[in-house]
Amino acid sequence: MAPDSLSLDRILHEITTTNNLQALNHTLKNGLPKESRETILSSPLAGGQDPLAILDLRQNTLGVLYIMSARLNATNAPVALDMVLSFCQTFLPEQARLAPERVTLLAKGIVRLASMHTMSWAVTPLYHLLNRYPHNLSYLTTIHPIFLQTCLVANQPTAALPILATPIANISTTLSDLTYNDNLIYHYLGGIILAVLKRWADAEEYFEICVTAPGAVPAALQLEAMKKLRLVQLISRGEVSPLPKYAHTALPRIFKNSIYHDLISAYPQNSERLCALLEKEKQTFSSDKNLGLVTQAIDRAPRWTLKKLTATYVTLGLADIARSVGIQSEDEVRALLLSMIETGDISAQISASGTVTFSDPPPEFTREEVDAVLLSAQTQSAHLEALEREMARSKDFMSKAIKAQDSGASWSAGMPEDEMYAHAMGGGGAWADEQMFA
Repeated sequence: MAPDSLSLDRILHEITTTNNLQALNHTLKNGLPKESRETILSSPLAGGQDPLAILDLRQNTLGVLYIMSARLNATNAPVALDMVLSFCQTFLPEQARLAPERVTLLAKGIVRLASMHTMSWAVTPLYHLLNRYPHNLSYLTTIHPIFLQTCLVANQPTAALPILATPIANISTTLSDLTYNDNLIYHYLGGIILAVLKRWADAEEYFEICVTAPGAVPAALQLEAMKKLRLVQLISRGEVSPLPKYAHTALPRIFKNSIYHDLISAYPQNSERLCALLEKEKQTFSSDKNLGLVTQAIDRAPRWTLKKLTATYVTLGLADIARSVGIQSEDEVRALLLSMIETGDISAQISASGTVTFSDPPPEFTREEVDAVLLSAQTQSAHLEALEREMARSKDFMSKAIKAQDSGASWSAGMPEDEMYAHAMGGGGAWADEQMFA
């Protein structure tokens, strides 16, 4: 028999007989020749049997993880789709966490397998893998960006919403072999998905997290996120807001030299300038995968011009409004007004004669909204209390606090500024089909 087959037989024996998972992981990771490890793991047994058909997908999670991830990334070692899905639904997270690099390899292998069939298939196993592997979804893992990218490529953005609903609050390098870019890519892709679904406030939050991530220098992906952040703000609010003070100071300077800054400067009143910019820079917007967002922003410009009028005038005729917002038809203006009244953007009444009377919208809060705010406040309060208890258990924290109190001096627990790197990620819209923003 071939040496590789014999080696896999011995590995299978150790997987099914050992109770020391740490030792098993060491053997699987370091006990095989590096140059032939993946070949050995993706081989059949000496008798030609499939080792995955012999192993228990749950109880032998660690061994299955090594063999399945190797086979999914090999050229001629097929794995049945239902077996991959079953493993992702039943594996033991405690065993999988012993080999985080193999979990990443498994996720990439699932995408590779799906590319040979249909990409939409990968969404379900990746979803189960992502839900079961970390301690909870607040932990960022390498699976997060892989899953979001798959949702976009498969044109299933809504599948990502349960994951995006949980903010990232924890990072553990023992849980996942993370890099600085994983955080940027995850929040950038999250912003794209939420923008595709027209959930503008959530998209703005995700893009802002990407833009403001700390680093020694801005990453190219952060500039791409800033372009989409500004466009989302124009669509949802008609204006942009300053970046938080902790954002890298170089980003606004770089952004100022882009065509997007010219677009913002003309927005929303200068409709002729906006249309001219769109026509002249259509290729640039398209290359950035931002043409759909730019078009939506320009289409909504009359809406925000009209809203600005409510801050100056109490009454206006439909004809006057049409001239101010650059719309030819009074019927179109009436339809726009009714739409804005319905969505709560303005409070106004239209008389039979065509006179529009603006007023301040009355504050309205439903019982559900009040309950939601109270629940959020209680949740945040509990989270802060937990953080305070965790800090209080730190001997270093307590010693510094007591020392500061004794000396009467102020003390702040400032962390040393770690030197972080930023990778250039050209073509910031590479994961999104431009038509998705339409």
